[in-house]
Amino acid sequence: MNITINGNDHTIEQIETIEDMLTQLGLGEKLVIVEQNRQIIDRGAYNQTVVRNNDTFEIVHFVGGG
Repeated sequence: MNITINGNDHTIEQIETIEDMLTQLGLGEKLVIVEQNRQIIDRGAYNQTVVRNNDTFEIVHFVGGG
């Protein structure tokens, strides 16, 4: 499956949902905001929202510091 994440093309296999995608990217446990095809997805829907070929994502994650 071909998708775009933060402007970069990726080929990802064996994912069905946004939750699967985040886990594969190593972001499953992090606080992130996901936009799929210009629509912000509620965090509670990550495990139900299907990822389709040619979808475009923007993923923002927060980094603490001081």
